[in-house]
Amino acid sequence: MRPLRISAISYLNTAPLMWDFEHGEAGSEFEISYTLPSACARALEAGTADIGIIPAAAYAQVPGLMVLPGVAIASRRPVRSILLVSRVPVEKIRTVALDTSSLTSVALTKILFVKWLGGGRTFTSMEPDIEQMLAQHDAGLLIGDPALQIDRSRYLTLDLAEEWIRQTGKPFVFAFWAVRQNALREAAPLQDLAKVFQQSRDHGLEPGNLDQITREWAPRLGLKESDVRTYLTENIYYRLDTACLEGLQLFYRYAAEIGALPAAPEMRFLIPVNVPANAAIV
Repeated sequence: MRPLRISAISYLNTAPLMWDFEHGEAGSEFEISYTLPSACARALEAGTADIGIIPAAAYAQVPGLMVLPGVAIASRRPVRSILLVSRVPVEKIRTVALDTSSLTSVALTKILFVKWLGGGRTFTSMEPDIEQMLAQHDAGLLIGDPALQIDRSRYLTLDLAEEWIRQTGKPFVFAFWAVRQNALREAAPLQDLAKVFQQSRDHGLEPGNLDQITREWAPRLGLKESDVRTYLTENIYYRLDTACLEGLQLFYRYAAEIGALPAAPEMRFLIPVNVPANAAIV
């Protein structure tokens, strides 16, 4: 039996989720690699990873996945790291360059335009270089750390989570942990896989550990420590609770309606140890 292979995302917002894997004993029980959100989904689909912090959109595209309950990268307010960047007002945007690192935010961008901001836009995938994007298009979608580093005094920006929440009243879920069902049969079993990932999240959000994450990441991104801490504690919401699941289901419904994603399968959760099979997992 082999250890489970984790594909994680190399962005600031995953740092609390990875705490035990990078600083505790959990790291010795898994093989861990880091990549971009879109590549993480491809690794699960190809079977080169067993567990991934997948973009929410990937659940509608990759078959045979189960969700690890309770943990997410979500937002209940402006998220700051998912931005539509332009030099013209949104109503004048006709062409949009979409960050190739993204799956979920690409679908969200299309939903927002079709349903509320006005349809008829042209979308093109590009590497996340905002100057190159805006040299060829009216606006560019940036996600993750590159979005956090944008100088907002130079551009007009639309926070996509903020716009989604304004239009729907629901939180937005960008990513969550998922495991390939086949991997659970192939790999060495763990006592409670869901608990391992929930505890890592909880430990990463402890004040002292957040201090360490903030000190490490602020100079790496060229941001103030206060901005990094606010991002992790106020802009990002790390629980896949009932409200987030409602927002997620609405996202899947809208994405399928406009053809941005195939219809998503029913959410299937990996049941934690000692939880009845008919219990609600949030």
